[in-house]
Amino acid sequence: MSTLSLRLPDYLHETVRSLAEQQGVSINQLITLAVAEKMSALMTEDYLNERGQRGSREKFEAVLAKVPNAEPEEYDRLEP
Repeated sequence: MSTLSLRLPDYLHETVRSLAEQQGVSINQLITLAVAEKMSALMTEDYLNERGQRGSREKFEAVLAKVPNAEPEEYDRLEP
């Protein structure tokens, strides 16, 4: 495990301390979770962008054409 020295503005440090207390975790655990969540969001965005580059409108429309033309079930209908 690595150690990281982090400088935070006082107001942010107090907010992190308060949130960690409310969640019943250490400041270290809260920051670790926050960094992991942010990394996950950024990596997901990169992944989706990369996947989008490989797609094509033609292939999308070909798959969509296979969907039967049927009314949705009552529970699955959108309200007008």
